[in-house]
Amino acid sequence: MGDLLWIESPYAPWSFLLVTVTLGGAAAFAAGRVLAQTWRPMWQAFAYAAALAAAVGFLHFVLFDESVIPGARMVALLAASRENPAVSLAALGWEARLYGLIFVTLCLFAAFGYRLTRVRAMKRQYGFDS
Repeated sequence: MGDLLWIESPYAPWSFLLVTVTLGGAAAFAAGRVLAQTWRPMWQAFAYAAALAAAVGFLHFVLFDESVIPGARMVALLAASRENPAVSLAALGWEARLYGLIFVTLCLFAAFGYRLTRVRAMKRQYGFDS
């Protein structure tokens, strides 16, 4: 199950919990709160989460030498797609799975921060009880 949720490395799963959940989750939660405080639409939180997922992937690479967003390998797989496209595209999807997991995790944190802040603002401004 480990290779589905994080890259097999000597630091797994602690690197995923530290970088993605703690650092990335806090940044996504803060981004969601700021978007809710400025009354922006919620879809923008997902755009911020996509950018934060790239930054979290870079932190995984720099701090733990885990290639979460393997740009060079993706380019090599796309270049090799002429020879065997089915295998190359399957490998490309497998390489991008962790970025997707990071993106979904950060979307959850951003949506929670957005929703929590928006509910508090509605209660304060309009006097709603629930």
